[in-house]
Amino acid sequence: MNVRTRLCVMMFLEFFIWGGWFVTMGSYLASALHASGGETALAYSTQSWGAIIAPLLVGLIADRFFNAERLLGVLHLAGGVLLYALYGTQRFGAFYPYLFAYMILYMPTLALVNAVSFRHLADPARHFSVVRVWGTIGWIVAGLVISFVFGWDSRAGLTQGALRNTFLMCALASFALGLYSFTLPATPPQPRPAGAGAFRQLLGLDALGLLRQKNFAVFFIASVLICIPLAFYYQNANQFLTEIQVANATGKQTIGQMSEVLFMLLIPLFLRVLGMKTTLLLGMAAWAARYLLFAFGDAHALAWLLILGIALHGACYDFFFVSGQIYTDSKAGAQHKAAAQGLITLATYGLGMLIGFWCAGRIVDAHVVAGIHDWKSIWLFPAAFAAAVFVLFAATFRNEKVSYAAAG
Repeated sequence: MNVRTRLCVMMFLEFFIWGGWFVTMGSYLASALHASGGETALAYSTQSWGAIIAPLLVGLIADRFFNAERLLGVLHLAGGVLLYALYGTQRFGAFYPYLFAYMILYMPTLALVNAVSFRHLADPARHFSVVRVWGTIGWIVAGLVISFVFGWDSRAGLTQGALRNTFLMCALASFALGLYSFTLPATPPQPRPAGAGAFRQLLGLDALGLLRQKNFAVFFIASVLICIPLAFYYQNANQFLTEIQVANATGKQTIGQMSEVLFMLLIPLFLRVLGMKTTLLLGMAAWAARYLLFAFGDAHALAWLLILGIALHGACYDFFFVSGQIYTDSKAGAQHKAAAQGLITLATYGLGMLIGFWCAGRIVDAHVVAGIHDWKSIWLFPAAFAAAVFVLFAATFRNEKVSYAAAG
């Protein structure tokens, strides 16, 4: 119990740091640094580059030479320095290199906290979800602190550039986690079988043979395509809500993480009753519905449309991405399970969202007149794109029976 508690604190801080600046960065860049949509897209695409490089850093370094908890500590201490540099930066030209360097360091820590947790839980199948949910709680707390404790995302806060304080807050949390990591149980490298850790395995390339199966190929392509509208939410949702003057926008966005926990619990039921195809389609439909709600909602009489759109985050994410991880696990043989998950992660958070952030930046810049965004037109684009992916997937993917117990 003591070890689980310590791992919960680790997971809380890990996602408090990310949620504390990532959600509001679009609003900060637009209001304080006067960044264009293209520049904001560049900033958010650092997540994708981090996701692409992270397997190499963890697989080639952490798994071979260093204790995972020590590398976690070093990365977060260095990350704290970079977050503090972001706090003091006044120009986008200086902001971007610091952010790029930070995400190269931060994204590997997502794998490291999982590795530390799995190694020190007596029964990971039972206890990891309890540890991981504290990461979601950390993300929620960060948003609530920003909106309801400090009011940095208020109209006055945006005018005064108060959102820069999110980087200071997260720098302090990063220093705290960096130091705390050195107190975690020792997690040394494990002996690896001959040939393990090869470049192909690190990038999930050993699982490319799965693409010869038509159904998996359709799923793979749909996974990449659905990440294009997904990027619009991460990049533009907070900026949209603050620009139309929704009060406590960042705090209200945490409703999405709360719903994520609820829908996660519903996945086994939906897979058992509706099957994999219908569950995946529900996730795609939720993306299209969410953006339609954003397009027609406002901060006054129709504010409930915006809240409903935020609350759909659980269905959007869990029904497609978590169910998709289960489907991938069920299709990969025992030898390629990790490689298959790595391939999907590289394709979605790497390639798919990289394209999505670029598209979002272009669409946003194409719908701004005299500094005012036509948000209705902006949100209709990802709504239509998600609907098109829905139709493509429905027409080409054959339903399969997948055992949740076997895949989970």
